[in-house]
Amino acid sequence: MSQFENKTAVISGGAEGIGLSIARAVGQQGMNVVLGDIDANQLEQAQKLLEQEGVAVLTVPMDVTSLEQWQNLADQAIERFGKIHMMVNNAGVASAGGPVETTNHSDWNWVVDVNLMGVLRGTQVVVPKIKEHGEGGWVVNVASMAGMAGIPYAGAYTATKVAVVGMSESWQVELAEFGIKVSVLCPAFVQTRIHLSHRNRQAAHQDPNAGMNADSDNPASNAAKELVENGIPVEIVGKRVVEALQAGEFYIFTHPNHRAQMRQRFEAIDQAFARAAESPLLADIVDQEVVSLGTTFGD
Repeated sequence: MSQFENKTAVISGGAEGIGLSIARAVGQQGMNVVLGDIDANQLEQAQKLLEQEGVAVLTVPMDVTSLEQWQNLADQAIERFGKIHMMVNNAGVASAGGPVETTNHSDWNWVVDVNLMGVLRGTQVVVPKIKEHGEGGWVVNVASMAGMAGIPYAGAYTATKVAVVGMSESWQVELAEFGIKVSVLCPAFVQTRIHLSHRNRQAAHQDPNAGMNADSDNPASNAAKELVENGIPVEIVGKRVVEALQAGEFYIFTHPNHRAQMRQRFEAIDQAFARAAESPLLADIVDQEVVSLGTTFGD
């Protein structure tokens, strides 16, 4: 019997892409699935697909920038399935790329509201529901390889994904005592429609001079489109998430070919610490005991 069987997962941005891939994968493990998404038409298609695959599914049109809509989603999930065991914070957007000095503040506000605050809102609403039944569960936050190493000309997206990794590391310790396991998914390029994020941009964040769209002549937008379309098949990602959760992994990677690049980053950080240790300005604290804050950075 699967550890996921007869339990319930709530997935934001679940109507397509990585969210739907995770929904299908956990559904195949016997989970009930609750999908929230801003695109009602895509939700309807996702529901039909999951039902054809024998998955018990509830779909709720919702906007992750609204705390009230998060609360409504959670209430409907409880009404339909009784309990929530897994929270997958997947909804995310990418704005048009460009140099820092010309970055549009409206773009930043939009990306932060969805990618960062959306994760916070969802976690604040759903985690208490998981705690209520005392059976433990999972929180899976979808970040990016951008959360591990900054992407030039994509400052807003990078900042939010770095934040999601950091929050996940924090919540891993915070929620462990409740039997809630936290993981952070950091994929590189996957065949989704994230390069077309502008299609679902909320009215509150609209700006005629901002955003990424399919007809843009922006070289950065065109490059992003090519990279995404040549990414790995999205179906792999959901299966990889299930595999990692079964193994109790905290950091979930889908692109092992990025390992060498990450090793360079970690070595650069370690070398920076070594240089700091050699500084006469810091001699008094080189051997000072560090007060642990509990962060484990791993499984």
